[in-house]
Amino acid sequence: MAAPNPLDGFTVEPAGLSYVGEGLQRPECILAERDGSLWSADARGGVVHIRPDGTQRLVTQTEATDFSAATDEETRFVSGTLPNGLAFARNGDILISNFGTDRLEIMTRDGASRVLADSIDGAPIGKVNFVLRDSRDRIWLTISTRIKNWMRAMSPNVADGYIALYDQGRLRIVADGFRFTNEIRLDAKEEWLYVAETCGRHVTRLRVQPDGSLTDREVFGPSDHGAFIDGIAFDAHGNLWGTHVMTDRIFALTPEGDLRILLDDDKDSAAGRTLMDAFAADAATPELMLACGGTIAPWFASITFGGPDLRTVYVGSLRGTRIPAFRSPVAGLPMAHW
Repeated sequence: MAAPNPLDGFTVEPAGLSYVGEGLQRPECILAERDGSLWSADARGGVVHIRPDGTQRLVTQTEATDFSAATDEETRFVSGTLPNGLAFARNGDILISNFGTDRLEIMTRDGASRVLADSIDGAPIGKVNFVLRDSRDRIWLTISTRIKNWMRAMSPNVADGYIALYDQGRLRIVADGFRFTNEIRLDAKEEWLYVAETCGRHVTRLRVQPDGSLTDREVFGPSDHGAFIDGIAFDAHGNLWGTHVMTDRIFALTPEGDLRILLDDDKDSAAGRTLMDAFAADAATPELMLACGGTIAPWFASITFGGPDLRTVYVGSLRGTRIPAFRSPVAGLPMAHW
């Protein structure tokens, strides 16, 4: 008989949330360290280090103002430097998938940066979204779309996203044809790579071969969540947690693929319904997208397990200025840097 799922009966109550950080700009992805430190992506061109005592510092070579100085919301989210997905390199440096500069970058904790990759097969790399390092020190990269203005790729008919592998200084495509490739995660044994397809509105998984090639592609869980998926992360039980961006929900897929909604900050709003109806008709616009979002931290993005016991959950967002946090009944799956 299967062991009970720690998430049985579990929901997140908004009143029980705590918050970390202040004055953050686009804290999309968050890294957690054993000592309680957090490193949050920030639209000023780097990361914010939030220390265990709550003090924080911005780490960037040159403070970028594109995000804060933009005259309209659409420009704010499609131009300038936009550090997005983060991962720790083996030596503690920070790998940055920069959604604004369309590059895979690496930055020391003092802000010295260099570009690892900005093209593939002689062509521009596209909208670099997320980066993941595995236990073999290989770097997995997602490219959401090859369209420069990503909001124009928010369509059920665009499937130009791909996954690339950076290994021994070389970047190569290992899977293609995704509908806005977003976050990716490996399972505990690194046998399967799970892919959030934002505009596919489902999670796809592929079997990882020893040489890094990906096979046996299949949908995991519901074929359509009825919402856009952004971030995903495993817990130690094998549940895959995730976020519905713009309609602001936190969900989990059990090891059997059953969908559970753990937090709903949208409550089936009129704006959310209008956006999803427009998307189905291939008529989603920036205005309809920007009309959506809850009150906790608009546009939920990533899920990060942290704290000494990996049971504190931190929620990244695209439009929030602080990081919501809550306690989980189950620990997160340790990442490569733990």
